[in-house]
Amino acid sequence: MMTSTKRCSHWLLAATITTLLAGCTHTVVREHHVSLEPPEARQTWLGNQAALALDAQPDPDGFALLANGQAAFAVRAGLIRQAQQTLDIQTYLLGDGQTTRLVLSKLIEAAEQGVRVRLLVDDIGATGQGGRLAALSSHPAIHVRVYNPLSVGRGHLVPRVLASVVNPTQQHRRMHNKLWVADNSVAIVGGRNLGDEYFDANDARNFADLDLITIGEVVPTLSDSFDLYWNHGLAQPIERYHQVDANAWLSLKMELTDWLDNNADSDYFTELRRQPRSAPPWEALHWGKGIALWDAPGKVAHSGTPDWQSTLMGDLTAATTLNERLILISAYFVPTERGVERLVELAQQGVEVDIITNSLEATDVAMVHGAYAPWRQALLESGVALYELRPEQESSSSVDRGEMRVPGASASALHIKAIRYDDQLFVGSFNADPRSVFWNTEVGVLARSESLLQAFNELVAVGQKPSISYRVVLADNGKLNWQFEREGQLEVLTKEPGSVWRHFNAWLSHTLRLERWL
Repeated sequence: MMTSTKRCSHWLLAATITTLLAGCTHTVVREHHVSLEPPEARQTWLGNQAALALDAQPDPDGFALLANGQAAFAVRAGLIRQAQQTLDIQTYLLGDGQTTRLVLSKLIEAAEQGVRVRLLVDDIGATGQGGRLAALSSHPAIHVRVYNPLSVGRGHLVPRVLASVVNPTQQHRRMHNKLWVADNSVAIVGGRNLGDEYFDANDARNFADLDLITIGEVVPTLSDSFDLYWNHGLAQPIERYHQVDANAWLSLKMELTDWLDNNADSDYFTELRRQPRSAPPWEALHWGKGIALWDAPGKVAHSGTPDWQSTLMGDLTAATTLNERLILISAYFVPTERGVERLVELAQQGVEVDIITNSLEATDVAMVHGAYAPWRQALLESGVALYELRPEQESSSSVDRGEMRVPGASASALHIKAIRYDDQLFVGSFNADPRSVFWNTEVGVLARSESLLQAFNELVAVGQKPSISYRVVLADNGKLNWQFEREGQLEVLTKEPGSVWRHFNAWLSHTLRLERWL
């Protein structure tokens, strides 16, 4: 009887796991798509606006920074509305919130007006969203693909993690790129995924993030990168994993419309409606020269550790010089021993080095902090300046597009990925950690523009304010101190702020030597 019961229990357990992981693929024609040709792009409204702005300038590219989350979302919503031919969107994560629902609704509207929409999502980021994305993709003008997909464990993160155990090496590597291109005329690169927390739309917790809008010669190059990923064998149509009715998009459209109608009076949507509807997606542009940089789309398919010089980091290093100034803003800063050696070497050579990252209190991944924290002593001793974003920031009556702050949220975290190399600025999806160097694919733009650099410096100055970030310093006794400002008064902490649980996770990461995988 006991043996029979055990066998039954084992069978039920096996059946449950099989059900959780169950999945299959369906035969779907995978078409080859390419971006809008530049001559055609110029005939669109956005293309014409970009051409008019560029014709008056000697430089080939124009740039604008977007630090304010609401403004960043308004620009994206505007691009969907203003595009006339094509919309290409590449993202790592696709959350389910008011901003994503509005984006999906507007994408359907754009498709009904004849705009071809291509949405490329990393497969991890699409977990649990397969049915909705397949419904979206049922529209004849909308195409959705997932990158580096698994055919099993797609409904929830738990079975997805279980399914990943079969091939952990492959599933550890992800497409981390974030890119928007409208009519091959205007592009956005930066750190923002699709989700409320990236656009100051989450009541509990938001990210301080940064986008770079660009027009000019760099845009078709960014479109080339999108085409390479879109047509790569790792990008698979969502319909291969989720079957829906041929006109499922009509039901999705009705569902989204009803939800948006019921939430039309939200403060966020009310503010969004105040944005100008016929203006180009920039207020002012900084002029200069941009270089689009990205990892090869097949990077995630290779076994073993790639040569760093063959990655985006290698291209970035080859395209820049460092003699005077390095400013590194990274949500996840894992310098590693070699990186610390290089930063110390730069500081000793007279390069002014500033690093802004998350504090233990603010980070959404405490284990990453555990791989950074042990290096602070050596960095500070060499003269590197360290700033750590605080989770709670003092409120401000005026919030500028160029401010590194998160208004209205009870907690915030840094999500910016930007690096200043002397007179050049890189903005993209790349964090200063081994994951971005070796395991994920990334994209960004390296720009040389004097006025853009000045705007970035102003952003950095805001982020370094003691009302927003801790300044980590060495006390006379050689211990770390955290300087900050509360209600106008300077204060100093002699112990690192953060809960016991966060400290434990940071300690565990360091103890288990997980640095290489973070």
